[in-house]
Parts: sequence; structure tokens; C-alpha cells
Amino acid sequence: MKRSDIIRSMQVQFKHMRFADAAAILDTVADKMIESVASGNRIEIRGFGTFQPRARATKIGYNPCTGQPMHLNASTTILFKPSRELTKEMNE
Repeated sequence: MKRSDIIRSMQVQFKHMRFADAAAILDTVADKMIESVASGNRIEIRGFGTFQPRARATKIGYNPCTGQPMHLNASTTILFKPSRELTKEMNE
């Protein structure tokens, strides 16, 4: 599903909503989620799942082509854990 598909589904559910208004709402929600996770906060959306930042330590990796060891810097990534309801829906 793409951004435009989400906006169209919002317009279908809310008949009088303009495309620009639905796009602004979606962008605002996405920006706030990005801002929150980037500042180190956990986001919980009931019935969907949680997003939380996860730190990765510095480690030694290997180049898959040459097999040579290489230094991988510490980084932060996002961990998504689906809710029970989402997992159940996916497995039906």
C-alpha cells in the first residue's frame, strides 16, 4: 500500500475530505511519529504494534564477496513489534 492509497481510503471513509486535507493529516501523523522515535521515545498504536529505537553496538562484519573483516560502526535502528491482533489477523 502506498501513501496515495492510504489517502484515497481516508477520502472514501470521510466523504467530504479533500485530497490535500487527507494528505496533510497523514503527513502530520508521520512527521510526529518520526520526530518521536528519533528523540528516543517508544510509540504504541493499540491494535497495530509498537515502534521503538534500538541501539546496535560496534562490531566486526565480513565483506560477503571477499570475506575480509570490516569495522561496522554503532548505529540506531527502529524495532517494530506487531500487536497480538495484527499477528492474529495476518495468520488467518
